[in-house]
Amino acid sequence: MNREYHCWYSPRLGRDMELLIFGHAGAKVLIFPTRDGRFFEYENLGLVSAISDKIEGGQLQLYCVDSLDRETFYCGWRHPADRIRRHMQFEEYILNEVMPLMAIKNDHPCTISHGCSLGAFHAANIAFRHPHLFQKLCAFSGRYDLSHNVECFGNLFDGYYDENIYFHSPSHFMPSLDCDQKLQSLRAMDIVFTIGEEDPFLDNNLQLSQTLWEKGIWHAIHRWHGRAHRGRYWREMAPLYL
Repeated sequence: MNREYHCWYSPRLGRDMELLIFGHAGAKVLIFPTRDGRFFEYENLGLVSAISDKIEGGQLQLYCVDSLDRETFYCGWRHPADRIRRHMQFEEYILNEVMPLMAIKNDHPCTISHGCSLGAFHAANIAFRHPHLFQKLCAFSGRYDLSHNVECFGNLFDGYYDENIYFHSPSHFMPSLDCDQKLQSLRAMDIVFTIGEEDPFLDNNLQLSQTLWEKGIWHAIHRWHGRAHRGRYWREMAPLYL
């Protein structure tokens, strides 16, 4: 299996950023790690091995990016307004540095946005904000409202709210989305959510699902037994839905 390590200085982030590429051809999969994950997490969790037949067969090519969550949503010393602005810089890095690399290396017409846990938030957020860039979304065990309190998971903005948070919260901006061009792109996208029946963010997933149906956006939401918020579950999900 082709495996490539890349690292470069990002002018948008003011720091070096690393990523791994797996595969040589096929649909391009942009993969975001979990909250505490790094660019090598997808491999370490056994998810690359779980879909190795699709990678080696030229069906999928993975681009596993690094996380910036400790500088954004989980950076307690930053003001919440600065947390979301740092996240916006991360999105610019993805759009203007990572995705051009993907386009240079692979001209396949399909790009998939994918992630697990907080990575699912990143995957859904960028796909819903820029649906013309993606043909598929696979979001496993995600949370799509970072301002919501549930169980031990608190409001990641400490009660602060502004328009940047609104426009980077799928549960908030999707109900009011009325851009025909974006809606057409979303309706053409293959969208897959998975969530455990005991996952604390089940209701959030169901609410977002209802919003999508109201917008005429077809999607699949697969409910798994138990919490299903661990690598062993994601290793089962990946071959089924990617």
